[in-house]
Amino acid sequence: MNEAANRLDAEPEAWAPVKAPSLAQMEVMAQAAYERLPDHFRAMCGNMVVQVDDFPSDEVLEEMEAETPFDLLGLFQGIGLAQGFDAAGGVLPNMIHLYRRPILDYWAENDETLGAVVTHVLIHEIGHHFGLSDEDMERIEEEGGST
Repeated sequence: MNEAANRLDAEPEAWAPVKAPSLAQMEVMAQAAYERLPDHFRAMCGNMVVQVDDFPSDEVLEEMEAETPFDLLGLFQGIGLAQGFDAAGGVLPNMIHLYRRPILDYWAENDETLGAVVTHVLIHEIGHHFGLSDEDMERIEEEGGST
């Protein structure tokens, strides 16, 4: 555990000035998590775009049959390699959406670091892009480490 986390454990009042990360800060976290992933895994991602939004759109919630806006932590949108994506011209880049508020809610209710949650969701959504199994995604998560 790092020094800052030890301080928060030892001094509960140290949490008073701590704020939830903004959309921009969470995008930085997601980018850092992505950069820690194994090189061979990132090389397969091509021009994929990662975007952080507070919540899924109403259309996404309806399409995914979500009961609440907190049901989805992330979503892959596009044509995955498992479906034959070949980066043809005129095709929008594949996107991974990470949903900040549901991720923060999940983090607050579980015993994981925020970095670990962001990394897990990112890998899970990228895994959909490649049609990977849960075991494959767990192995990549272990290789990439999480904070």
